[in-house]
Amino acid sequence: METFLIKALQLIAALALLVVIHEAGHYMFARIFGIKVEKFYLFFDPWFALLRWRPKKKKVQTPRLNSDGTERASWRDTEYGIGWLPLGGYVKIAGMIDESMDRDQMAKPAQPWEFRSKAAHKRLLVMLGGVIMNFVLAIIIYAGIAFYWGERTIDYHDAYAGLDYSPAALKAGFVNGDIPLTADGEPIVSTDRDHILKMVQAHEVTVLRGGSDTVTISLPSDFVFQVSDDGGFCALRVPVFVKMVQAGDPAAKAGILEGDHIVAVGGVPTPSFTEFSPRLRSHASDSVTITVERAGGETLDLTVVPTSEGTIGIGLMKPDEVYPVKSIRYSILASVPKGIAIGTGTLGSYVSSLRHVFSKRGAESIGGFGAIGNMFPSAWNWRTFWETTAFLSIILAFMNILPIPALDGGHVLFLFWEIITRRKPSEKVLEYAQMAGMAFLFAILLYANGNDIYRFFFK
Repeated sequence: METFLIKALQLIAALALLVVIHEAGHYMFARIFGIKVEKFYLFFDPWFALLRWRPKKKKVQTPRLNSDGTERASWRDTEYGIGWLPLGGYVKIAGMIDESMDRDQMAKPAQPWEFRSKAAHKRLLVMLGGVIMNFVLAIIIYAGIAFYWGERTIDYHDAYAGLDYSPAALKAGFVNGDIPLTADGEPIVSTDRDHILKMVQAHEVTVLRGGSDTVTISLPSDFVFQVSDDGGFCALRVPVFVKMVQAGDPAAKAGILEGDHIVAVGGVPTPSFTEFSPRLRSHASDSVTITVERAGGETLDLTVVPTSEGTIGIGLMKPDEVYPVKSIRYSILASVPKGIAIGTGTLGSYVSSLRHVFSKRGAESIGGFGAIGNMFPSAWNWRTFWETTAFLSIILAFMNILPIPALDGGHVLFLFWEIITRRKPSEKVLEYAQMAGMAFLFAILLYANGNDIYRFFFK
């Protein structure tokens, strides 16, 4: 229950930020062009709102005027609030056919402060405002991460024990200890944020096996889904170096010291914790010989009696304590181009991965709020939270620009048609398109969240 609450809190916090920023983009451009915005809401407010604020009208001696002499729209014309239905948010822009379907307003003569009265290029910028702001937010977050945390990576060539692989990867032909070299001929670099995605989407991956052999592995077309079902693809193998010995426990009694490298249990090599842990458990409560390498090159065979749980009372070194770590720090100026590079790279990788959606397995993998919530860690971690939020901001920007009626991209499509043909679509066409788009999006929403429910109860 605690894990669920932590993930839910992160999801709500991230979505609230992304929705506010997205709607602020529409609001900002509308205000720049003197368009009246009637509502600005975080979450939806059918029937009632949790919070509602209407700014008091302020008498101005010399009000700002439009070119025709009418008073210019103000931020005070907007009602600000928080709805109770956390499925997004919206700004209600006067004179625009949107989800509010305000037919009464559209039946009246157009006013100079309405959306429909503005030039097509201004309306285009208003509709692109949300997408622009979401992408800019992602870049700012990535730049902030680069500046505050920098980068700490372990090169695969320095991780001499190689990687451990998921069951699906082992079935496809990987072997624990393999060091990845290329994916479809392109070198795999651990500092590349998308190198794992590139591997699981590749047709062929070349690995270094046993320290000398180069092996090429052909991957099945649905490999990305097989890996997803496993919950991961690979992880660094960590050699068994002793960081701490608990006084009075079996390891201390046997003479194991801090810094010792455990290389075998009962004569069987244990190149990493993956082999060491089950091998030790198999000798629970039994005397077994543990082979250690000590600083200076000395090799010792020590007799240990593990506990009934198969433990000996040691703490082990983490990967960044075993392998050399490449650390990069970024100044404020250097973090900006780094943020741009990560943002554009993430967008490109996401768009590339969408091709899998148009398959049976891809359609089955579509998820709703449950799947999004599971992207966040079970324990609060600020860096992971911000990285996930930035990624979701990229997704929100791309999905909103798709040319689907009811999305920003649908409005943009009609505006491009108007700019190219110099003919404005009729309000009836826009109205029917809006209704069709809303029905389609509602169906997708039900399907995606239905998949979440099905996976939760039956998988």
